[in-house]
Amino acid sequence: MYSSSFVPGGRCSTSKLRPMPLLFVPTPLGNLRDVTLRALDALRDAELIVAEDTRVARKLLHALGLRGREIWSYREANANRVTVPIVERARAALVAVTCDAGMPGISDPGWKLVAAAREAGIRIEVLPGPSAAMGIALLSGFPLRRFSFEGFAPRTSGARRARFASALQANATTIWYESPRRLRAALEDLAAVAPDAQVFVVREYTKLHEQHLSGNVADVMAQATEPIRGEVAFAVAPYATVARDLRDSDPGAAIDALLDGGRRIGEVAKLLAARGLGERHELYACAVARKARRKASIKRR
Repeated sequence: MYSSSFVPGGRCSTSKLRPMPLLFVPTPLGNLRDVTLRALDALRDAELIVAEDTRVARKLLHALGLRGREIWSYREANANRVTVPIVERARAALVAVTCDAGMPGISDPGWKLVAAAREAGIRIEVLPGPSAAMGIALLSGFPLRRFSFEGFAPRTSGARRARFASALQANATTIWYESPRRLRAALEDLAAVAPDAQVFVVREYTKLHEQHLSGNVADVMAQATEPIRGEVAFAVAPYATVARDLRDSDPGAAIDALLDGGRRIGEVAKLLAARGLGERHELYACAVARKARRKASIKRR
């Protein structure tokens, strides 16, 4: 077994009591001081380090004083080709699997490596360590008795809207990763599905210029200055209860509320259809009728 025990005043000691494992090693998200003692030992002792981008890995190892290591690239583009060689190497040597930042296997193909290693009878260990999703979930201040990590939102607008609408129906906090180049477009699509959703955006988590933006979607977009740079993630508060409450009542109340808020009839129909309150053309006709009745009522006063 690859085991470690802390030695006061020194590094962790390692011993080979059983065959070496395939060891998944979290790396700092931004602040190098977040690296753990066990992670340092694993990176030092490993005969092979597996990383997403070898250039990023070499910079990290250099900063940690660990130079001249053998590094293999493992990413979506080459996973099918290098999975078996990595597993075979792990039969006789300690192999440390990392990612560019955080917990390996979350937003990279590391799960395929776990499955292949388990099928081959290779022991697997995962060291605890940094996770952007967990940190952002807690920073959001949203309820976390139930929450879901949704990964990166789809790249196209239609797919994003469908994914947001589906995820929000779980009535739980959702955590999303996003490219800084697509953040504004993603928030616009979220607004089309859930305009009054509460959002918490984090930019450059754990880094020098960490930034927090919070409020409804419009508030957050107003706070976000262009160009948006760095690593970005966001949390959306539980939302589906709003839709369910409206669905159980007369949709007319929802229509009136949106009209009072200055929404155009077309927007009202689109938003409420996305929430599952009815067919878009029926909601449009209902909104037209209710707006006409409201105008007539005002004239009679």
